[in-house]
Amino acid sequence: MGVFDLQIGAMIEEIPCKYQELIMIKKIQIGDVPFPIINYDDAIEVYQEWINARTAHQVCIVNVHTLVTAMRESSFRLIMQEASMNTMDGQPLKWYANTVCHADVNERVCGPELMLRCLDQGVDKGWRHYFLGGRPEVLSTLQLRVQERFPGVNIVGSYSPPFRPITDIEESETVTQINETNADFLWVGLGAPRQEQWIHRNLHRLNVPVCVGVGAAFDFHAGTVKRAPAWMQKAGLEWLFRACADPRLFRRYLDTNPQFLWMLVWDSVRVRLFRQTVACDDQI
Repeated sequence: MGVFDLQIGAMIEEIPCKYQELIMIKKIQIGDVPFPIINYDDAIEVYQEWINARTAHQVCIVNVHTLVTAMRESSFRLIMQEASMNTMDGQPLKWYANTVCHADVNERVCGPELMLRCLDQGVDKGWRHYFLGGRPEVLSTLQLRVQERFPGVNIVGSYSPPFRPITDIEESETVTQINETNADFLWVGLGAPRQEQWIHRNLHRLNVPVCVGVGAAFDFHAGTVKRAPAWMQKAGLEWLFRACADPRLFRRYLDTNPQFLWMLVWDSVRVRLFRQTVACDDQI
């Protein structure tokens, strides 16, 4: 039984029976990172339960880069293993899940789209949102665009931390500021792995039910960075689009993408040609 099982299993007796089937869904692991097989609607239903219970949870949005980083670094892997939910952001992770693990994943759950859906559905539900990260001008534009797109959306606060090491006192003040807003969602756009580390480090003192690291989503939704066309996203080439727009990212992707590609090809060959079994069950 994995960490995800332990956390969710502990909730089963506390939630309405109609959600038990949703929570006890199939889970797999890729590179020792557990993933529930869910879609956007499933995820949002779980978030509603967390909000009802007012318990803090971390959601990690995982792509190829962050997965390979977790495979290499035990401290980062532990963050994902202790998270309440990991979602498959990258299309290649969906390919691996379906090809190697036979998981029948119908759609990936990526950060930017998840954020939009929660903002949209949260209007009628009265959800309160806080934005942490990004440049001040990006946050200002983001809030204006979100309010224009989703009239009535409740943005209760935002903060752009300085681009320097933060002291413990400053971090404590930020947590206090967030808690005072009584937010339901904390969207963190500090980039990986910094955003995941920040949430994990402060989760025990955050009073926010849903804490999600969403990377470049702030820039996408503010319009300061263009997102890859839908066809490139479906083809698993979103990384190439981003690297062409920001050549500094080439080094990152050339470091991690080949390792995942080799794992995908080799494990697919083992499963399809040699009829071998790859350990995909969540046994962490």
